[in-house]
Amino acid sequence: MRPFRPLALLLLLALIAAPAMAQTPAPPAPLADPDAALVEELVVVGRLPGPAWWTVSDGDTTVHVLGVPSLAPKRMQWDRAIFENRLAGANAVILPFTNIRAKGVGALGAGLNLLRLRSGGPFEDRLDPATRARFVAVRERLGQPKKHYPTSNALAAGVQLAADYREAHELTTTDPAKLVELLARRANVPVVERTYDIGPLLGAIIRTSPETGRLCFDEVLAQAEAGPGVTLQAARAWATADVPGALENERTYERCLVAVPGGRQFDERMKADTVAAINAALAKPGHAIALVPLRPLPGRTRRPRPPARPGPEGDDPGRGGRD
Repeated sequence: MRPFRPLALLLLLALIAAPAMAQTPAPPAPLADPDAALVEELVVVGRLPGPAWWTVSDGDTTVHVLGVPSLAPKRMQWDRAIFENRLAGANAVILPFTNIRAKGVGALGAGLNLLRLRSGGPFEDRLDPATRARFVAVRERLGQPKKHYPTSNALAAGVQLAADYREAHELTTTDPAKLVELLARRANVPVVERTYDIGPLLGAIIRTSPETGRLCFDEVLAQAEAGPGVTLQAARAWATADVPGALENERTYERCLVAVPGGRQFDERMKADTVAAINAALAKPGHAIALVPLRPLPGRTRRPRPPARPGPEGDDPGRGGRD
């Protein structure tokens, strides 16, 4: 099966293994966010043209770290002068570790469960009148018929609605990483990426509670009602190195991901693997580029610590980070 790039599709493949659920849950606790707390010293407004950069250095090697948004407009425009300068002569470009696929039995089981999920709908028939009215208004605005959501599963309906919302507003989870990969391959710079098999997770994901599924659906519905204004504004802030503004982007998927069984461990594994890749790049003299999701960069989370200290960059693009 061809690998999926968006991290959000981990949740999508998780959903197709989830059982049908009732749509009148008791009020659950709010979804947690693993990167909610920020280290203020690392939330900066850059002084160089284009997006903000961080650096990790061990003396003879510098890894330039570019934090990228989790959701952005397709073909987003940004000043690439600093990036292209650093791409020249780079040892490697480390892409976000977000490739996922279901292999072998996992892929077969995912397909079978998808067929099983596409029953019990239309989804809106299971909603309370007030939520149904909101949902119908959103799907009609997106140009989708009632039969487009043929499921009784709130989590599955939420993922489908999110995909429709992004498509209608030309939003993507793969830019600017997709462009960076293209430019790196054109320049013959080695690309470092990783693909994860989510097959082992599927068994745990089917235990996602109806309450969590409904919470995720409600968050996606609210996002679709509000429209893309917040995401577009955050993208503009990202392109001008306004990190506080860029961090205002929506985080529906990140909270939903860590709420499903095994999701938090998967999130921590990807962060640990990213740190390991940066450490490996530090072992070779010269410089490299690493793209990582923006939010965890200034997030106060538990993750392996690299041997060098990262910091936001100053005025000189060749000087690396500061404490």
